[in-house]
Amino acid sequence: MMMQCLDALKHFSTFLLTCCDSHLNHHSRGLPNPKDLAKGTVFTVNEIEALYEMFKSISKAGLIDKDQFQLVLFKTNRKKSLFADRVFDLFDAKHTGILDFETFARAISVFHPKARLEDKLEFSFKLYDLKHQGFIGRQELKQMMVATLAESGMNLSDGTFEEADSKMDGKIDKEEWQALVSRHPSLLQNMTLQHLKDITKTFPNFVFYTIVTDNPSSG
Repeated sequence: MMMQCLDALKHFSTFLLTCCDSHLNHHSRGLPNPKDLAKGTVFTVNEIEALYEMFKSISKAGLIDKDQFQLVLFKTNRKKSLFADRVFDLFDAKHTGILDFETFARAISVFHPKARLEDKLEFSFKLYDLKHQGFIGRQELKQMMVATLAESGMNLSDGTFEEADSKMDGKIDKEEWQALVSRHPSLLQNMTLQHLKDITKTFPNFVFYTIVTDNPSSG
């Protein structure tokens, strides 16, 4: 009788462990360790998990393309955006035309309202440096201003390049770019997406699967 009880208990324990493993595997499939990923971004662990819920809702087989990426950036993919294309291309290092969740999370981290200004400046400089030369040329600035700034309803004068090119060498380096942005903060307007701050409210489903509860007093 005792042996039968022990066998029954053993089978019941195995059943419970199998159920728990199935639940955990369902949660973590396609999602890197949220703690590790959060450390490399400005997102909290809970935000990473909520972000993954959003990612799953728009991704196909755990991957997203440019149109889906633009949907996250601007909440619309009805029109092509040079800005979204540039952001996507900078993170699509292998030029596959798709991003997995980890790359996606790192890509949009810089757009979080809590991201450092220095990081936004650095990233925006890369966006405008279309030819990857380490500086922004006249045509690059004009192209990005016409396309990107127009998308957000902003406008700068045609003399912006001359204003920025304080060294008068026909190009804008990082130091000159920082000075220009300090005079025209609107250049970084597209670098902050306020809805990322409320990601846990927009996609609350993660609450049922979260492995960590963020400390309300932190951050």
